[in-house]
Amino acid sequence: MTRSQGIRVAVSTAILTLRRAENGEAVLALPLVLRTREPYADQWALPGGWLTEAESPVDAAARTLAETTGLAPSYLEQLYAFGAVDRSPARVVSIVYWALLRQDEVDAQSAAHRASGHAPENVRWFDVDSLPDLAFDHAKIIEYALWRLRNKVGYSRVAHGFLPTEFTLADLREAYEAILGKHLDPANFRRQVEAAGNLIPTDGFRTGSHRPARLYRYNTDVALADRGPLGPEETSTR
Repeated sequence: MTRSQGIRVAVSTAILTLRRAENGEAVLALPLVLRTREPYADQWALPGGWLTEAESPVDAAARTLAETTGLAPSYLEQLYAFGAVDRSPARVVSIVYWALLRQDEVDAQSAAHRASGHAPENVRWFDVDSLPDLAFDHAKIIEYALWRLRNKVGYSRVAHGFLPTEFTLADLREAYEAILGKHLDPANFRRQVEAAGNLIPTDGFRTGSHRPARLYRYNTDVALADRGPLGPEETSTR
């Protein structure tokens, strides 16, 4: 572990996905780990661990996430550093990362982790609206991650993290509704997203019990805010 004047440095990760609830609605969910030791034994916490002297924080976050959940997002974004003096019995500063994964990616990576024989049994997924009591200040961390997500949805392609390359407007609206926690009028939503110019209609359609729905993709030529002077090599796991 890393020490500086008695301060320990840890990393944690908040990995969000969109999955179906029992009532069929899309809901945000994330994995938690049941702690097996004090402090906060038998309470749930975000995946994480200590930062070693040989790792960068993002590498430590990727390692501890893979060890506990088997998940390997292509990109981890630093969320915040949490360092309140009383957040742990010992003096600990946690550097928290977050990422979004599609449910099919979660299913595939989790299945591979279980098949490896190294998957711990104390990991479980929870809907963000039905979280258990959490260790440390992890409830505050998750609240902040959700606040960040809801703010980013207004000016970025963050909802795309839950969607395949091609999707219907209903898929996109469902992702927005899950993120914002409210229902959106379909007609108004269509007008707004089409006016934004971020979507490109494809020649494909999704067929089913309803009339065919056109598939769209994001227009990646539309410039969005970049990650600043650090560049992706400072913020990515790859």
